[in-house]
Amino acid sequence: MDHLDIQLPENSGKSPAKPRTNDEKKQLVNRLRRIEGQVRGIQKMVEEDRYCVDILVQISAINAALKKVGFTLLERHTRHCVSSAMKHGDGDEAIDELMKVFQQFSKS
Repeated sequence: MDHLDIQLPENSGKSPAKPRTNDEKKQLVNRLRRIEGQVRGIQKMVEEDRYCVDILVQISAINAALKKVGFTLLERHTRHCVSSAMKHGDGDEAIDELMKVFQQFSKS
């Protein structure tokens, strides 16, 4: 099986203003594991030469699930990291960074 080379984003070196709780981490990891299972399901569908529309429906479901994870992280980032930066006088920089993330997010 061929593997795609995935370019990981450069680590910004920043940490969350408020570390994620164990419950938050658990919920995110569980959602991502479900998505991972869905991706494996699509791989199997392709291998089994399933109907294109059925595969596309599953891809749409995965995209929606990933967006939900992304919006969860965006909300938390805004409420904690951006809010904290604004309180400490770094609001403009945090808002600029947030806007760049929104631009990237809206491309998908």
